[in-house]
Amino acid sequence: MMMIVSVAAVAALGLVLGWLLGLASQWLGATVDPVVERITEALPGSQCGQCGYPGCAQAAAAVAAGSAPVTLCPPGGRAVAEKLAEIIGTAFDPGNVPDRGPLLARVRTDYCIGCSRCIKSCPTDAILGATKQLHVVLGEACIGCGACAEVCPTGGIDLEGIPVTLRNWRWHKPGLGKA
Repeated sequence: MMMIVSVAAVAALGLVLGWLLGLASQWLGATVDPVVERITEALPGSQCGQCGYPGCAQAAAAVAAGSAPVTLCPPGGRAVAEKLAEIIGTAFDPGNVPDRGPLLARVRTDYCIGCSRCIKSCPTDAILGATKQLHVVLGEACIGCGACAEVCPTGGIDLEGIPVTLRNWRWHKPGLGKA
């Protein structure tokens, strides 16, 4: 009986506090700029930091404020830069941005010495291995930022394009002429 009373008291307390938090979020909620929100949705969301900002939300705020160029996202490449330029309504010169496509890190087994520096530098924990053991990159988690390749003392990590297979091949839509 005492256990039922305790569970009911904790449940009631949780419901009351949850209700109060819901009311507080409606009254005290922060307003979000819709342009910043659209830019954040257009960015990859990998939080890799290659743009010089700690995350994609901070990068989106800088692009919306005009303090960062639309070409700030290396993993996004040309497609993201075009989308950002469209959102903020600026002209975009695609000649300045190389269209390298998505990249993945690959460990060359003959060069890996098991130093574990790549594991510590990977922002998405895409590298598996242990000290003095061979390391492996998980392709599903790798964002192609190149942080692991920069810290590898032997140069044993390369960034390669994603090979086209039946699972990732996409039919490119033809360009629609605008009259």
